[in-house]
Amino acid sequence: MYKIVEAAFLAQDIKKFVIEAPKIAVKRKAGQFVIVRIDERGERIPLTIADSDTGKGTITIIVQGVGKTTKQLNSLESGDAILDVVGPLGMASHIGNFGTTVSIGGGVGTAIAYPTAVALKEAGNYVITINGARSRDLVILEDEMKACSDEAYITTDDGSYGFHGFVTQKLQELIDEGKKLDFVLAIGPIPMMKAVAEVTRPYGIKTVVSLNPIMIDGTGMCGGCRVTVDNETKFACVDGPEFDAHLVDFKNLMDRNRMYQEYEKKALEKFEHECNITKQAIELEKSN
Repeated sequence: MYKIVEAAFLAQDIKKFVIEAPKIAVKRKAGQFVIVRIDERGERIPLTIADSDTGKGTITIIVQGVGKTTKQLNSLESGDAILDVVGPLGMASHIGNFGTTVSIGGGVGTAIAYPTAVALKEAGNYVITINGARSRDLVILEDEMKACSDEAYITTDDGSYGFHGFVTQKLQELIDEGKKLDFVLAIGPIPMMKAVAEVTRPYGIKTVVSLNPIMIDGTGMCGGCRVTVDNETKFACVDGPEFDAHLVDFKNLMDRNRMYQEYEKKALEKFEHECNITKQAIELEKSN
């Protein structure tokens, strides 16, 4: 069992967990992830390691509650425990002194972009970060991103905070201003990562994305996380999760990620129905 020592919502449905996992904390590197299982009957879900503290023996993960398992996970609090936390998994980010780098996080993808931005800064790069969200109340890790950046920008779709527009528009603006960009990392929803790749492609800017396919065992055995990169089959859990954005078949990735949408919807509906029944029973007991 892995004890949760801190649990707090950063924004609506987005929760930060600090978990006791000393062996993982010592070994993890930027870009790697863990697979967690809440209980014996739980689904295995991959989550990027946002941070770690080797002194305290903890790792940090940030979870967006969108499906049954992530919502169940976000119902846990400090003092609770998670049955399994396996990792670190995946290849670490390729960090070098590239020059001027841009680390882009879309929504909860910022939690993945953050550790890589830190590593890029430590490697001597000039780091620009772009943190995108639908609205101001969904912006996360703003202070943390600023702390590791030479330039930090917030974008919101509705214009409620920072730059009014998408992360791609801010990226294009930087290019149009004449900034020489040597490396771009983009992490977030698949359409966003695809759009970033199309912005940088004409300029030949090296661009990397962290892919989020369906994943089960995290060791390359099941083949569930296969992606097509440069017309070759790769496994995101062992060959990635980071790949050259200009070589990724994003249509294939999106099609595969939609395969189980109907099953996921039914699982979420059942979970929420059971939660409502439990709440009603508790309220009824209190009233008596």
